[in-house]
Amino acid sequence: MDLLTELQKVFSASAIYTFSVGNLFMIGIALFMMYMSYKRHAEPLLLIPLAFGMIISNIPAISSGLFAAPHIVSGVTIPGGLMYYIQQGMYAGIYPPLIFLGIGAITDFSFVLASPILFLIGGAAQIGIMIAFITARTIGFNIFQSASIGIIGGADGPTTIFVTSHLAPNILGTVAVAAYTYIALIPFIEPPIQRLLTTRRERRIRMKQPRVVSKTERMIFPVATTLIAGILIPKALPLVGMLMLGNLLNEIPLTKRLADTSGHALLDIVDVLLMLSVGGTTKASTFLTPATLKILGLGLLAFSCSLAGGILFTKFLNLFLKNKINPLIGAAGVSAVPDAARVAQQTAQKEDPHNFILMQAMGPNVAGVIGSALVAGVFLSMLK
Repeated sequence: MDLLTELQKVFSASAIYTFSVGNLFMIGIALFMMYMSYKRHAEPLLLIPLAFGMIISNIPAISSGLFAAPHIVSGVTIPGGLMYYIQQGMYAGIYPPLIFLGIGAITDFSFVLASPILFLIGGAAQIGIMIAFITARTIGFNIFQSASIGIIGGADGPTTIFVTSHLAPNILGTVAVAAYTYIALIPFIEPPIQRLLTTRRERRIRMKQPRVVSKTERMIFPVATTLIAGILIPKALPLVGMLMLGNLLNEIPLTKRLADTSGHALLDIVDVLLMLSVGGTTKASTFLTPATLKILGLGLLAFSCSLAGGILFTKFLNLFLKNKINPLIGAAGVSAVPDAARVAQQTAQKEDPHNFILMQAMGPNVAGVIGSALVAGVFLSMLK
């Protein structure tokens, strides 16, 4: 009889009684994301831990205690749950700069240094941020939420999370899921926009091979960029500064070991922690709202406008350039490195199998990383 009573206690403490239809729906979405990520090779290193975080966040926290904050009972401090502590790195804005450190350590900026005009294309591809920001304000989101939604257009997950954690943490889960979902869908979103806005002749434009950038230039660039960004837009320094530190470590032979650690082991660890943290914010009670659908729609608008903005600006530049630029690389101005550049290459080769524009496409691609971080700094400077 005592055994039966104890079993009843265990059963009553389970999550069965506290599950809602919304929790089951969110778990279903997470399982679908896992399946598609695995089946289509759509950013599995990011989406699988994110989807797993969605699953555990929708097992009612009252049962698991994973998300419980520290509290005091009878004068004794009870520690918080595991996910509570993991998420502090996201809310405190620690994880995104560390990811930028890792990205910098594996990024080669010589593509854009070889042709500085590509910086302009990377900047033009941030237009989706402003269009989504204005649209969000128009349909009723407050200015902090609008800035967080708009930054999705930069196609940079860490930047999106960094801005939203500071300005609108209440919509962090939705905004982050939208950003990473659309980044994973770049191979499906980018080509139709490229074909719509370019002619077959434009897609077949062959570009000259970029010049060789000296080692000195590559070492000066991260230091100069940090100084300029830090002086003009100090709020961008956590992202731009860490990005440039990683790149400098990669360019100096004596610090290659630090660059390897930052760009591989550290980057992988922080990716897992950040994606778990983001997934942990997608509880059904806060995620399944009408505002979520609006944010997802605005995110797609931001992405599409950024891709289109880069292409159209490249076509505009070609009106004045003797050596024409293939407009396909304009779509690579979003920060989805290197997927956006790779898709541009694939689209070009469908028209001309012997046309190689990947190196040139990487120019606006890495410029877009800096561009989105600078826009994030501007938003934070204005609103925080």
